[in-house]
This record gives sequence, structure tokens and C-alpha cells, in this order.
Amino acid sequence: MKKWIWMAIVAFLMMGAAVEPVAAGKKKSKPTVFMIGDSTVKNGRGDGSNGQWGWGSFLWQYFDTTQVRFDNHAMGGRSSRTFISEGRWKRVLDQLQPGDYVLIQFGHNDSGPLNTGRARASLKGNHDCDTVVVMESTQLPDTVHSFGWYMRKYVREAKAKKAIPIVFSHIPRNNFVTLDSTQIIRNTEGFGQWSKEAAAMEKGIYIDLNDRIATEYESMGKKLVQLMFHGDHTHTSYAGAQLNARIVAELLSEQKQLPVSKWSLVRSRKR
Repeated sequence: MKKWIWMAIVAFLMMGAAVEPVAAGKKKSKPTVFMIGDSTVKNGRGDGSNGQWGWGSFLWQYFDTTQVRFDNHAMGGRSSRTFISEGRWKRVLDQLQPGDYVLIQFGHNDSGPLNTGRARASLKGNHDCDTVVVMESTQLPDTVHSFGWYMRKYVREAKAKKAIPIVFSHIPRNNFVTLDSTQIIRNTEGFGQWSKEAAAMEKGIYIDLNDRIATEYESMGKKLVQLMFHGDHTHTSYAGAQLNARIVAELLSEQKQLPVSKWSLVRSRKR
């Protein structure tokens, strides 16, 4: 078994606390990596109080923080649509400066009802068509766009601030093709495909995080994969979030055209 996997499991058992540096002030001496997404990027307050962690809480550990800051704005339960409608994207956008990065990962919460219950779904696809719904909670009209439309908006507006947006496919769940299979279900269609298309349409960077993590899970075997999750098949444990953060750092280290690759403390294990 790979040494770093054992280290992740030990870390899981120890349940150590993660401390994450955040951007402070408008005048910065070094760039900031902003993260936006759902609970698989930041779970709750990011303190592991429920045993669940997102990879964004640990990404800073794999970089030279004398050169770059990390600011995790992800929020559990949010979709590509509601992260914007709640004003969370505007708060990030207002802070962006030239040379900053925005890591974007959505898809887990973009299904479901459009206007009832949690009402967070986007339309399927990557088209420009929209629909107007009446929200159950307010009885007011709301315009809902496609998942790809929202993803393109993130990329386009970040680039307008001369920041560098990077779109990730969302992390895989603890779901195998069949009960007897050792193959993890991937999102090469649906939200994964629409994320890739949206990044390409805005000439942004796309990274298939889903496939890379799924490949790692498959090399570990089912028993170890179970330790990467806590409470359900979606939310990662301390060990799982650490593993995923390391993989994100490896993938960023492969972006040789970007300064962020030089600040990574882990080597790429490009397959």
C-alpha cells in the first residue's frame, strides 16, 4: 500500500484540526486561490464537527504559503445556481485581483426541483435557454439557467477581473458500477461533460478531478475507499478530504503554464 495512503488513514484516526490561511485586506503581496463549490469542498464551518470534511480545507497544506494564500468560500448545499443567487459569488468577485485563481467545482446539488423544497437545481445541459419559475418560498418569479450557463458565467467574470478560473469536474461518490465491481462510477456525461464544455467555450482551464480521484480509489480497493467517506456516499472523511486535496495539488502542479504549479509541494503523478 502506498505510504501516503497510510498517512492519510492515520490522520483520519487522529482527527487533527486543519488551519487554513485566508486572504486579508485588499492590497495583497501574493495571489489568492479562491475556492467555490459545495460541501465536498467545504463542509459546514470547515472544522470537521460532524466528521465530514471538504478538500478545500486542506489544499493549502500542499503549497508554499509564503507564495500564495487560500480562501475557501465553498458552502454546503449550494449549487451553481444558488451560489450566485445568494450573493456568494459576488463576494468572491469583489475581492478578485489580477493573478488570483478561482477553483470552481459544482454539480452535486444541481439536480432536483427548480422552485420547491430547496429549489437549487439548474437546467440540464450547456445551452443559453432559460425558464421562469415561481418560487414556492416567496411566490416570486425566478429565472433559471442551464448548469453550463452558470459555469460559463463564473469563468467569464473571473477572467474579466484578470483572475485565472479553473473548472473541476465534481468529485466521485462512493458508488461502484455494480456490487461486485471494483470500478467507480464516473461523471464523464452529465455535469462532468457540461463543466468541460463550459470551460472550453470561455477558453478556461478544465481539470477532470472526478476521473483522477476515481482512478485512485480503484487502485486502493473497496475496503480503503470506505474510509474515505463519512456518514453517506458523498461526503468525505478527514482522510478522504486529505487524499482529494493532495490530488487537486498534483493536478494543479501539472498546469506548467501557471505560476501556481511552481508553488505545489507535491509532485505530479500524471498517468
